[in-house]
Amino acid sequence: MSVSCSVAARQSVKSDALIVFVPQSGRQFNQAEKALVSAIPHLTPLFDSKDFTGKSLQTALAYCGSAAASPRIILAGLGETGAITIETIRRAAAAAAKRAAAAGCQHIAVDLQTVNDIDAESMAQAVVEGVLLSQYAFDKYKTISPNSAKRVKKLTLITDKEHQKAVAKGADAGMIIVDGVTLARDLANAPNCEIYPETLAKKAQEVGRKAGFKTTVLDKKKIETLKMGGLLGVNQGSVRPPVFIVMEYMKGAKTEKPLVLVGKGVTFDTGGISIKPAPGMSDMKSDMHGAATVIGTMQTIARLGIKRNVVGIVPATENMPSGTALVPGDIITFMNGKTAEIDNTDAEGRLILADALCYADRYKPSSVIDLATLTGAIVIALGNVTTGMMGTDGTMMNKLREAAAKTNEYVGELPLHEEYEELISSDYADIKNSGGRSAGSITAALFLKHFVSYPWVHLDIAGTAIQPKASHYTCKGGSGVGVRLLTEMLRHS
Repeated sequence: MSVSCSVAARQSVKSDALIVFVPQSGRQFNQAEKALVSAIPHLTPLFDSKDFTGKSLQTALAYCGSAAASPRIILAGLGETGAITIETIRRAAAAAAKRAAAAGCQHIAVDLQTVNDIDAESMAQAVVEGVLLSQYAFDKYKTISPNSAKRVKKLTLITDKEHQKAVAKGADAGMIIVDGVTLARDLANAPNCEIYPETLAKKAQEVGRKAGFKTTVLDKKKIETLKMGGLLGVNQGSVRPPVFIVMEYMKGAKTEKPLVLVGKGVTFDTGGISIKPAPGMSDMKSDMHGAATVIGTMQTIARLGIKRNVVGIVPATENMPSGTALVPGDIITFMNGKTAEIDNTDAEGRLILADALCYADRYKPSSVIDLATLTGAIVIALGNVTTGMMGTDGTMMNKLREAAAKTNEYVGELPLHEEYEELISSDYADIKNSGGRSAGSITAALFLKHFVSYPWVHLDIAGTAIQPKASHYTCKGGSGVGVRLLTEMLRHS
């Protein structure tokens, strides 16, 4: 979608639909009604009917006649003025864009007016994010797409001379962030016949060349040399070899310790010998969403030119059942020499992350954040709304909470009390890879904790990464979760 800014009166901007935000609070609503009716008399019946009240997420479409260059106007409610946030703007923009698309509009113009002390740059970024992300669809394999014509393709932000630079800056940032989220969504939604370890590595290399960061791909021989028993063990049931992807973006001070992002890259998870039920297994093409998020974030921060040192690490493999696959009772040895008994081959993500967390130690990181669609237990605990957060780095967890408050990519902390360790104790190895259903997300994180020697945060995105339905500006399927969260944290902390 193309995005531009226009310094003009809203009535003079030509588009398929003009979008105006309207607060619900009495005085502000009355002021908006008076100004709109004065400029566009055709709105009088709409306001007289009381059908539109400015309630949050409410939209109303009317026709402008000859009073404006745009034939339609869409009013988008913001709710009570005191409760308006950046997320309110984001959702209102998404709702208006969906209404415009349903009416066949391909070009919309949004009148940007600052509200509730939200600055113009933040307003512009929120509108761009809401509009563009709401129009996403993974339909590249549809030869006949009935919705292709019903999608907004052009966005114009209407502002004044005073706020022009701020609006342009916010719009540019919004477009770059949306591109990163879109990349993550596309990778997570792509079928296994398109995205498997080798093609995921090629995509990371392509993104690095274009965005400006270094990408190194370790093949199976190098992985064997490094004795990454977790990654090799999960991979041994697959005919496709594993890869280990390292992305380095070093634009901070030379003395700055890097932040390392680790993303689980199981490109398809059958569960292995502990095979999953058939219903819903197709969603397991998205079991590499942690990897998708890390690649999308690396692209975003590079294109934004953030002055930080960041390393992205992705261990990638399939988890397949075969005559050579891991079986329950097997014992594997990781890169750091620790051993694990395989209790359940469907608890494979923690096995490949363990080696990646060991590898991260060579960077002497300031902190490490791993993201993984790791446990079904986190979906039971937090649903599809909140990402589970655990770890040892309290400072970083506070930064992520602050970023979550601005992006609405919520995080919720779960405890890592030592009493839970007993659930993953093994009679035959240092630990076992599953503690059963009880506290499943916590024991998975405690498993990972055995492989960290630095400040660390674990984000279990199993619920937030794979959405059962679309809402606001989030699509069904791979959601792109984490890109906006991590980018916000890196930009402003």
